[in-house]
Amino acid sequence: MGRFSMPDERPDGLDSPATAKLIKYGSKAQVLAFRLTNGWLGSKWRVGSGFRKPVSILLLEHVGRKSGKQFTAPLLYLENGPDLVIVASQGGLPKNPQWYANLLAHPETQVRLPRQKARPVRARVASAEERAELWPRLLDLYADFAKYDEWTEREIPVVVLEPR
Repeated sequence: MGRFSMPDERPDGLDSPATAKLIKYGSKAQVLAFRLTNGWLGSKWRVGSGFRKPVSILLLEHVGRKSGKQFTAPLLYLENGPDLVIVASQGGLPKNPQWYANLLAHPETQVRLPRQKARPVRARVASAEERAELWPRLLDLYADFAKYDEWTEREIPVVVLEPR
């Protein structure tokens, strides 16, 4: 393991409340930086394998399936033709992120990319065949997805955001 790499073994306390809070408040800070600077700050992920190979971030708007409130999540993405592909990894935690359940309930949404206007999209879960084709490309984009996959017992969902 290099100095800036994620550990090979699942970290102790990964699913602790403190980890969830760290993710929540780290995400809020990244969204704020992204919005205040129109993506000049907060639009690259430089953690783990992203330290040496930064990964682009988009802001995903989603509506709470129970609350009806508007939320925003900063997520790594892969461009696949006109589609954008996101991964519900949540750092290898045992449960899918809230945004994933929210998209299942409300798939019509929008994303923001750096220095661009909001882009309306429709979310759908990638089919098994699509996931098999996309997963190696997602690992090339951000190698730590493989570690997250090993750290959790769930199959990490891959979501396709199609332009509408």
